[in-house]
Amino acid sequence: MSVPTVGETYSQMMEHVRKAQENAAMMAHLLNAEGKTNRGIQWLAVSENLKKMQDLLIKLATGRLQ
Repeated sequence: MSVPTVGETYSQMMEHVRKAQENAAMMAHLLNAEGKTNRGIQWLAVSENLKKMQDLLIKLATGRLQ
């Protein structure tokens, strides 16, 4: 078993956050299609917040990985 690195850990976190953001956006789409627009809007907000988290992770990693 290898020792984890900062880069590998960052990559895993980004992948998980990206997948969560995509799933939240899909949930918003599906709920809007069912006519549950209030729930859809809430999931869209979750999706947008996860995008902000991705941006923050990139900013944190940029100084660390260069």
